Amino acid sequence: MSLALLLLDLQPAILAALPDAGERDALLGRLERAVADVRAADGTVAHVRTGFTEADWDAVPAGNTAFAPLARHRVLHHEDPATAVHERLAPRAGDLLARKTRFGALSTTDLDRRLRERGVTTLVVAGISTSGAVLSTVVDAADRDYRLHVLSDAVADPDTEAHDLLLRRVLPTRAHLTATAALPDLLLRRP
Repeated sequence: MSLALLLLDLQPAILAALPDAGERDALLGRLERAVADVRAADGTVAHVRTGFTEADWDAVPAGNTAFAPLARHRVLHHEDPATAVHERLAPRAGDLLARKTRFGALSTTDLDRRLRERGVTTLVVAGISTSGAVLSTVVDAADRDYRLHVLSDAVADPDTEAHDLLLRRVLPTRAHLTATAALPDLLLRRP
């Protein structure tokens, strides 16, 4: 199996939604280790960030409860430094980069095609937020028949109740929950 680590919305503007600075720092530390492990095993690292152009904002329907307020207030402009990938996880040559305009990493990007061109069959999902980007990406990727793992200690959400419920009840129906400490073993088991 060829494996890709999907890093979702790990941007300063979105990380700021996590109320605890210590939690953000610890999360970034676990993600740095996961990225290093995947790179060492010659896996793919894919950075997926949210960012809007003027045309993207104009295309959001007024009835879209999640994205219409962002469009109305012109939030998360794709060139704003706060929408760049966090500097601790800076993309390197060979990494994939995708800019999305909805929750899921695959629905408004060409990432699925680029992953398949690399022969990727397994996705390891990490990032923010569990109830948004992570959930949407996992559901969509499951429908696309990827083997899925969610790094259970490398996903976060400002709503801790939603986060806990999703990790306990919803995500395990579509993906294997894996701690970052177990990622090296997962990488070794690849055929």
